[in-house]
Amino acid sequence: MAGIGMKRWDLRLMGVVLVGFLLVAQMLVMAEVKLIQEVSRYNQTQEVVESDFLALNFGWQEGQLGNGRVWPEMRFGWRIIVGTIIGFFGAAFGTVGGVGGGGIFVPMLRLIIGFDAKSSTAISKCMITGGAFATVTYNLKLRHPTLEMPLIDYDLALLFQPVLVLGISIGVVLNVILADWMITVLSIIIFLATSTKAFLKGVETWKMETLIKMEAATQLELNDDASDGAEYKPLPEGPSNGPQPETKQSEQSEVSILENVHWKALGVLFAVWIIVLALEIAQNYSTTCSVAYWVLNLLQIPVTVGVSSYEAVCLYKGWRELESKGDAATNWKVHELILCCACGVLAGLVGGLLGLGGGFILGPLFLELGIPPQVSGATTTFAMAFSASMAVVEYYLLNRFPVPYGLYFVAVAVISALIGQCVVRKLISILGRASLIIFILSFTIFVSAISLGGVGIADMIEQIKNKEYMGFENLCSS
Repeated sequence: MAGIGMKRWDLRLMGVVLVGFLLVAQMLVMAEVKLIQEVSRYNQTQEVVESDFLALNFGWQEGQLGNGRVWPEMRFGWRIIVGTIIGFFGAAFGTVGGVGGGGIFVPMLRLIIGFDAKSSTAISKCMITGGAFATVTYNLKLRHPTLEMPLIDYDLALLFQPVLVLGISIGVVLNVILADWMITVLSIIIFLATSTKAFLKGVETWKMETLIKMEAATQLELNDDASDGAEYKPLPEGPSNGPQPETKQSEQSEVSILENVHWKALGVLFAVWIIVLALEIAQNYSTTCSVAYWVLNLLQIPVTVGVSSYEAVCLYKGWRELESKGDAATNWKVHELILCCACGVLAGLVGGLLGLGGGFILGPLFLELGIPPQVSGATTTFAMAFSASMAVVEYYLLNRFPVPYGLYFVAVAVISALIGQCVVRKLISILGRASLIIFILSFTIFVSAISLGGVGIADMIEQIKNKEYMGFENLCSS
């Protein structure tokens, strides 16, 4: 009875969250329309804004809006249909693999919907945030496939998430300085390398799962007992050269969200989110390259590096451990922890540079650390929920995207993320192969390399034809 009561409480909690989201969405739409109406009063050359929601006309003029922004009018047509389909599958694959799907969203928003590059990046962040929060909500009640612990590894998140945010800030600065062709070449190299690495890891995991299934079948024949060894037992960690420790199946696959969340770790991550977001907002209202600008930037270092360093010290001293690895405990060395933190910064740097999440680096890295695919995808998405939502708040305050478009694609991402999680989890249960998650990760990164690389190459050719400047930019004059 207590379990039923907790499930009912979870349903009520999710209902309250959904109602709150709808209320906030309604207020944002009303605020958007009101803002556009106020602007139109001062511009006599534009038509009066009409809020005709039945016709899907949300009140902005199609075409160039100033500062290089292009916001197409929101009308039902082939662009919306194709964009919705691509966004649906991109969010489904991206959230399952833990990469968000930004490498698919940005080209879709630019080439299909018709947004400019910066607005596409902003709406892409909205979609990543929506899909990440839906996935995190789904995963909060799930348990580790073989251990008595949550599916999300909070210690792993504490080690990587703070420095991930720091890397994003650095990546945003480099995005202004580096030429577009440099970013394109860098993205293609990184994506192809990580995609190949993830694919090889998937093949290795697939072979290990095949051996486990063969051993289970042999044991079944010897014992002539259908209940012994027939059930799939997920890998406790990624394949390695040594023998794998035997693990038992987790007693509960789902528990109450209140029981499954490590509130202390969540509180620390939320505090880092609040502090860094406040510094970023203050920085946006300061003059570029001023003393205040650099002070606000540098203040992020002690906050982010401090939290990750404390977690690293705890792992080094043995006060904490990455429980998701099971019996394969790691005796951490100093250079290994420094390398992990550096990879977290690199993941954020790439994310900030390309306007994507950091899952393209963190996902393959977690697999190399021996984290099970289910835990890797869940923890990566959990980390991205913080960084992506921070960007969305900043973009909203800077009016970088039309709110109705953002809300629509967030809804698409939320629905597709939940469906993707349910379908993949069912497939893993039926087929007995968690390596499906690794292959989805590899496929998503590869498609992102092709789509982002193609758009970048097309822009580069256009710049060459127009004989535009293609060198480094001055941060202080931009």
